[in-house]
Amino acid sequence: MILYFSGTGNSRHAAELIHSVTGGDIISINDIIKHSKPSVFESEEPYVIVCPTYAWRVPRVVEDFIMKAEFKGSKRVYFVLTCGDGAGNATNYAKELAHKKKLIFKGLKSIVMPENYIAMFNSPSPEAADEILKKADKEILITAEKIKNSSPIRDNVGFSGKILSGIVNPVFYSLFVSAKGFRATEQCISCGKCVEVCPLNNISLSDKRPVWGNNCTHCMACISYCPQEAIEYKNKSVGKHRYHYED
Repeated sequence: MILYFSGTGNSRHAAELIHSVTGGDIISINDIIKHSKPSVFESEEPYVIVCPTYAWRVPRVVEDFIMKAEFKGSKRVYFVLTCGDGAGNATNYAKELAHKKKLIFKGLKSIVMPENYIAMFNSPSPEAADEILKKADKEILITAEKIKNSSPIRDNVGFSGKILSGIVNPVFYSLFVSAKGFRATEQCISCGKCVEVCPLNNISLSDKRPVWGNNCTHCMACISYCPQEAIEYKNKSVGKHRYHYED
């Protein structure tokens, strides 16, 4: 069973590509969270968690989801993390998470995909994104075959990765992960797309303008899917190319 969380489509694409090899059920964590659906799962095949890398670890929103969920049947779990450059030492923290849920950790693999976190970085041009995706798809398919064969998967972890995941991650969340910086410009047409794509129901329309609450995970869905490019994050995103995965 594949369970995926995705802000701008990279992890959804990875999950669907893995599913094309492994078969079985594929379920959107976004949908479960957004609509408060039951999180009780049963599978005889391994569970595969597919999600982005947030500050070099599994996103806290996904960690919380896993801790609250009930997993019946298989006790094996894989993690596949999409990322802009690397997942640091996410392996160690995913392993700890699996142990807390009494699941057998079968490994973690990071897949480099186009950057979407324009609150801090630049996203690639469409041409560059296409090249990144071609390489990513090959890695995803190789990983999917290993999962299908119940083989372990592994990620390379260096010393810097341990620093990023261990020290930088909590600092990053405390200093940067907040909805306070989001705003709608005069280009907003009140279409409600941002409300629709927010997985945490953190955006509402007031007087036909989007208003952000306090429950933001910085998934970049609102800013990346806005058809008018009318959403900015402070001044960090101004003039930057928006990226989301195109089917």
